[in-house]
Amino acid sequence: MNPTSPMSRRGVLARMAAFTAAFTVPAWAFAEELTRTPAQTEGPFYPDHLPLDTDNDLLVVNESITPAVGTVTHLTGRILDAKGEPLKNALVEIWQCDNNGAYPHSKTGNLEKRDKKFQGFGRFMTGATGEYYFRTIKPVPYTGRCPHIHYKVKQAGKELLTTQCYIKGHPGNEKDGVYKGIRDAKARESVTIDFAPIKSSKIGEVAAKFDLVLGFTPEA
Repeated sequence: MNPTSPMSRRGVLARMAAFTAAFTVPAWAFAEELTRTPAQTEGPFYPDHLPLDTDNDLLVVNESITPAVGTVTHLTGRILDAKGEPLKNALVEIWQCDNNGAYPHSKTGNLEKRDKKFQGFGRFMTGATGEYYFRTIKPVPYTGRCPHIHYKVKQAGKELLTTQCYIKGHPGNEKDGVYKGIRDAKARESVTIDFAPIKSSKIGEVAAKFDLVLGFTPEA
């Protein structure tokens, strides 16, 4: 793929199918190992004005031919209930700063340097397997925070969980107050994920997998 050309929506869906298929694991395989994803602060930069484009490809705004700056990241995972069963029709939202540390928010730091080619916010509705997929950039640090991506999970208009995920092994993690605020070691580990290089990629893409385990079952 030409790194200067955006991925087509059909291409995004194809990538989604490939990545989610590779990560599909039956619930029984880890039912006794589930750690509930800890809730974390929404922070001050949930978009105050949602972008016109809110799809799951954050690298391209609408039909722009110029992608955002940053390390292309294929972010996948599943939304699961407390028993490890997939949650269908869950709306997954993510938001993060761009490569310059600016959020899609009117009061963000570095507003004058904001990458207008970066969507900064995206949504994905899960199907029967609870899987989601986003194409975005690898998160970067900014003043006061280590790299992270914000998540919010909703269903039928109700907010179920707000949290964040982090880069495993990043030196800034242990200096980050929000990250260190997760006191339980297993809970902290559950939101700390690998951003692994894709060996076949010619443009340095990475892949990351983040499963979110909610503290309830649909019956509840």
